[in-house]
Amino acid sequence: MLTAYAKKFAYVYFIKALKSAYDSYHLISLMQFIKKDDQYPYRVLIGTILSARTKDELTAKVCEKLFLKAPNLLKLSQLSEKVIIDLIYPVGFYRRKAKNIKTISSLLLEKYNGMVPHKLEELLQFPGVGRKTANLVLGTAFKIEAITVDTHVHRISNRLGILKTKIPEETEKDLKCIFPKKYWIILNPYLVGHGQVICKPLSPFCSQCKVKQFCHRIDVNRSR
Repeated sequence: MLTAYAKKFAYVYFIKALKSAYDSYHLISLMQFIKKDDQYPYRVLIGTILSARTKDELTAKVCEKLFLKAPNLLKLSQLSEKVIIDLIYPVGFYRRKAKNIKTISSLLLEKYNGMVPHKLEELLQFPGVGRKTANLVLGTAFKIEAITVDTHVHRISNRLGILKTKIPEETEKDLKCIFPKKYWIILNPYLVGHGQVICKPLSPFCSQCKVKQFCHRIDVNRSR
């Protein structure tokens, strides 16, 4: 649900201040480790699946190992599930992810001629792919306007006071009403970085926050 504050939220100035803050963190995201070539959508999809419940630093190392062995979908489909497990360990839920990745590689070859689809509905048909993963693939790999909502984006959006939602799907819908399309793709990396460094779940660093003038600090009981 959108709040009254959402109607007067200065999103242009907020994005400008948020970008300045993000740049000062000097973070290197997982996507910056992924080589941009004709296999980029495949690597973004698999890399995003591997990143769930896993830190970017570890995911980047695992992706490097996996993509060295399987630089494309055909090579990936030829690997056994056991080999994939050995390559992606110790990411979170590595056994389940290995099974899903193996299935996805076969489906992409059989149904999509080895091409990652660029439609949300089609991406959501793959095992282990939810809206967060699908939207990240659309925005990052295909530059299709999409808002990727993870725990950081959901938490910070509610903390700002521009919306009041319980689930990521509601947050995604409301954010699309607040921010013009040209900001949709960049919202996730900026807010994720901000959440990792400053806007922590418990006791955020409000004294160091460069966007605090835009924030109503909803449900913040203790800060630093």
